[in-house]
Amino acid sequence: MSRPLQLDFLASAVTHTKLPASRVEVVLIGRSNVGKSSLLNAIAGKKLARVSNTPGRTHVLDYFRVQKSDAALVDCPGYGFAKAPKKIRQTWMPMIEEYLLGRECLAMVMLLVDGEVGPTASDLEMLDWLRTNARPYCVIATKSDKVRPSHLLNRQKEFAEKCGTDSDNIVWVSVTKDVGLTRLRELVRLWLS
Repeated sequence: MSRPLQLDFLASAVTHTKLPASRVEVVLIGRSNVGKSSLLNAIAGKKLARVSNTPGRTHVLDYFRVQKSDAALVDCPGYGFAKAPKKIRQTWMPMIEEYLLGRECLAMVMLLVDGEVGPTASDLEMLDWLRTNARPYCVIATKSDKVRPSHLLNRQKEFAEKCGTDSDNIVWVSVTKDVGLTRLRELVRLWLS
């Protein structure tokens, strides 16, 4: 079991230009209600991001600095369905795209996809966008505990095919069952080094 990353919340902003400077950053993106806040808390081993059953609680870019370093994790608003006013939701994709294209210190995009539901049309659109814009990414399949163990192998193959990648390129995690978190923390450390 790897130790959690020592993260502290530092700032929120509606544009990447208002975030603190970093040497290197990893960003979490995904549909609303995919478990970004829960995963961020699991990586840190403490409650940093607000977790809610209501999709769309994150409305801004939330910046978490790794203690005693110039590296950070950034949490973006979710795309797709969210319980937020339409006017606010319409600002999210431009905010995310501006961050992804404009942040020079960006080392990796963690694209979170619901492991139980599988890649949705909006997930696949985001994947295409990342590839088209040559952004470095890793697909993280969340909620793996909700897939029956007898179906997991087939699910992983199906999931990888839909994402157009190899099964080895997808990290399966479960925050509630503590599955895959050691590997993910090690990867985050590598991306931030």
